[in-house]
Amino acid sequence: MRLPNSPVGWAIRITKILQVFENASGQRMYPVKIQDIAMDLSRQLFPDSPLTRITGEDLGGRFEGMLARVPGAANEWGIIYNTAIKSPGRINFTLAHEFGHYLLHRAELGNGQINCSRQDMLDWDSEYGQREVQANEFASYLLMPRNTFEQLIGKQKISLHLMQEVADQFNVSLTAALLKWLQLTSRRAMLVIGDNGFVKWARSSDALYKSGVYLQPKKELIGLPQQSLAMSRDATIDAKLGITHKPSTWPQFKESVREMTVHADAYEGTISLLLFPDDPPPRWHEPDEEPELMDTFDKFQDR
Repeated sequence: MRLPNSPVGWAIRITKILQVFENASGQRMYPVKIQDIAMDLSRQLFPDSPLTRITGEDLGGRFEGMLARVPGAANEWGIIYNTAIKSPGRINFTLAHEFGHYLLHRAELGNGQINCSRQDMLDWDSEYGQREVQANEFASYLLMPRNTFEQLIGKQKISLHLMQEVADQFNVSLTAALLKWLQLTSRRAMLVIGDNGFVKWARSSDALYKSGVYLQPKKELIGLPQQSLAMSRDATIDAKLGITHKPSTWPQFKESVREMTVHADAYEGTISLLLFPDDPPPRWHEPDEEPELMDTFDKFQDR
């Protein structure tokens, strides 16, 4: 049996296996619980180098998870997730991410291991071939198939209430669900992760990026606006539903923006979804980079 060699291929293969199981047993395939399937699948597919341990340890605030050889056991592998993570969805996505490393990258490691940070979990679109991008790609497509994801969203008004419901349906983190939505949406939108009053990470949807609107916190220090929901905790405002700011509130942008925010724990910071008007300002430019084309897995899902 020829095995896949790409994140997309592995997601397709495992999805088919789960569909066969669902048809035979009558049990629902989603949400996919990685901890229940990863070790069983590894024993079937790779009996000479199985995944035999999935456990949690206190990894502090540095790592979300890791893939490593099991000490004292020849050719056995284990996945460790950070017990500091309290969200079941974040744990499940972390496990799927590490399972992706197991399927795709363990041959490259020898006797080494892969340690994955919070930043690695956000890295969905870096240069081709990067391990963390591939692991996130695998986890995203396995846990949140496009057709099912879009059916859950439907024509409903976007809010963090809705996106949290979607995240719960797939047993993933809110951030993972928002990143998936950004990949698929035709709207001008941005996801912003804040930490201690500054933008830690940001990503624009293709439509927003093509209109020349994006942030680059890796290249410059960007403060969160004082009047933003990310910086305020006004109990009279439903932050998950959000409010619309005038252009001057977020000084980086020359247009109004609807901001929705979740204040997470100290480990995760703030999660903000910014929705921009459908029509960009009159003077906008195409960025130098081309947005990614629909990938093979999405085409498979469409069919």
